[in-house]
Amino acid sequence: MNNINGGGGRRQALSSVDFYRRVPKDLTEATTLGAFMSACAMIVMAVLFFSETLAFATTETVTTIAVDENTSPQIRLNFNITMLDLHCDFVSVDVWDALGTNRQNVTKNVDKWQLDEEGKRRIFSGRNREARELKHDEHDKTLEEMHAEEGVHAIALTKENFKPFLEENPMAFIDLYAPWCVWCQRLAPTWETLAQEVKKLEMPVGVAKVDCMAEADLCREQKIMAFPTLRWYHDGEPVSPDYKMDRTVTALIGYAKRKLDMDEKFKEWDKKNEQADEEERARKRSLYQQNRPDHPGCQVSGHLMVNRVPGNFHIEAKSKNFNLNAALTNVSHIVNHLSFGDPVDQTSRKTKRILKQVDEKHKQFSPMDNSVYVTEMSHAAHHHYIKVVSTHLEMGQSSNNRLTTYQFLEQSQVVHYFDTDVPEARFSYDISPMSVVVSKEGRKWYDYLTSLCAIIGGTFTTLGLIDAILYSVLKPKKL
Repeated sequence: MNNINGGGGRRQALSSVDFYRRVPKDLTEATTLGAFMSACAMIVMAVLFFSETLAFATTETVTTIAVDENTSPQIRLNFNITMLDLHCDFVSVDVWDALGTNRQNVTKNVDKWQLDEEGKRRIFSGRNREARELKHDEHDKTLEEMHAEEGVHAIALTKENFKPFLEENPMAFIDLYAPWCVWCQRLAPTWETLAQEVKKLEMPVGVAKVDCMAEADLCREQKIMAFPTLRWYHDGEPVSPDYKMDRTVTALIGYAKRKLDMDEKFKEWDKKNEQADEEERARKRSLYQQNRPDHPGCQVSGHLMVNRVPGNFHIEAKSKNFNLNAALTNVSHIVNHLSFGDPVDQTSRKTKRILKQVDEKHKQFSPMDNSVYVTEMSHAAHHHYIKVVSTHLEMGQSSNNRLTTYQFLEQSQVVHYFDTDVPEARFSYDISPMSVVVSKEGRKWYDYLTSLCAIIGGTFTTLGLIDAILYSVLKPKKL
């Protein structure tokens, strides 16, 4: 008996802490208002449940700033730039940075293509290799001593007698020079000796020279970009390309003889083919004269390994054997491509999958691509200022959903130079010590369950209160 009483007492103690006590069924009352509110509660809970499930299944892109953990001391800089009015012979890629690096005419991993008038690749100029130093003759006498003893043989031309000289000499070899140019000064005695030798050998070639400082307009008309320019004229028209080989009397005489021999061969062909039309005759004439277009356009492409410090790389007009004419040096250019870091394969499935999930504002990997920068003024060039930021795209936990790239912002302005300075296209960069982390974030499962419980309990409680209030207001009052 005591055991029975003890068991009942324990059950009674447990039931005293029951949070979910039952109301006897005979004490409840079903009403039309209650049924309506129950239907409303089910509809509200269904809508909220669907909305919460959709929010749980949807992820959002989150951007955070963190210290860049990349420990590599260098970064790869990829470029493909078209110089619109600069010959490949005069294109030099130089690198400078805050650590004291100063590399001039970088040759490793840099290619050059000579372009035609339409901007198409015409001649592969090969790797950006070091130019060969041209040979020069050594003379015992100065140019003034030669003139005093033997007279003047290389005729000095001006704008007034330039065309008459070409009319009198169907074949002409002209040195367009500047007095301050060291290569021109070294060539001057050789050129005078060449004129003497041509006269001794009775070669039908007029040898002359033009001072481009005194005859600036004439040299501008002839588009002289570098000194000395040694140009061959045939029937008053320049023959391209200009002479750029050794500057010795022997080499220059050999060049003139080859031009004369090719002219004789064309005349022989012309006699045998009198029935040829003008188009065919013009084509053969250019072939025998070795006259081919020499448009001053160059495409420079490749990559550089630069230190992760502020610095710049610039495309400068300079040469080992020429002095550039600053007044006619134009470094207008097209940035076909410019980016930092290892090239991203846009065709790979991994890259496509990751980039598809990233907003366009986080894809500033190469914002300068296909941008044109034309300088219409002399002694001026575009300078570009670039801020580079490492960007980590983390679209998942596995490595197949992660990608490290570099974004950058760019500003450009036209910089003016002194009359004696040769312009350069400069790209200054500054690599940020911070990085941008772009990741996808979704809601945690326990947040989702908590929200579902809140929807069920909150809806049930809220509509229960509304039902109780409406019932107390609308129920019939007892008399």
